[in-house]
Amino acid sequence: MSEDSTHLAEQAARGDAGAMQTLLELHLDGLRAFVRLRTGPELRQRESSSDLVQSVCREILEQAHRFQHPSESAFRRWLYTTALRKISDRAEHWRAQKRDAGREQAFPSHGGEAGLLRRYGSFSSPSQHAMVREEVERVEKAFEELSEEQREVITLAHVAGLSRAEIAEQMGRSEGAVRVLLHRSLARLAEVLEAG
Repeated sequence: MSEDSTHLAEQAARGDAGAMQTLLELHLDGLRAFVRLRTGPELRQRESSSDLVQSVCREILEQAHRFQHPSESAFRRWLYTTALRKISDRAEHWRAQKRDAGREQAFPSHGGEAGLLRRYGSFSSPSQHAMVREEVERVEKAFEELSEEQREVITLAHVAGLSRAEIAEQMGRSEGAVRVLLHRSLARLAEVLEAG
């Protein structure tokens, strides 16, 4: 966490809309990666990740007055909790619709893969010769083979940037259990990436 981010979080908590927007922009690549990894293939086929990210950003900016804890970690928790709720709401909407995903066309990606790859880079090492899009798809496909718990701990640690203590609190586990789970989850992801 940089001094600039800390200062922005303090200003945002005091109601500075510009600081809130700048803080949100600093976390945009992470938010994009988080949303892509947490939506899964079925929801990605029905909803544009870009639209979900935009919806989360709009909600954060509209509800900025609720942010009153002047720290970047509090902002990240709020941002990613909002994103998880938005993803869950949209998934529930589509489940209620009982529509056939096979008849629908997937949304095209609207760029941003380089930013996603930067975020995925904390747990993936892309080949210099691989196309960025192929690498993003490779990581996402491997990620889908992990359990829900494994996906959650990796995204919270490496995409949302939460501390082990924050993850433990959110997941209802001890810090030691989170460390073990994260280690095993990253090992499993590496295994799946190597096999793919």
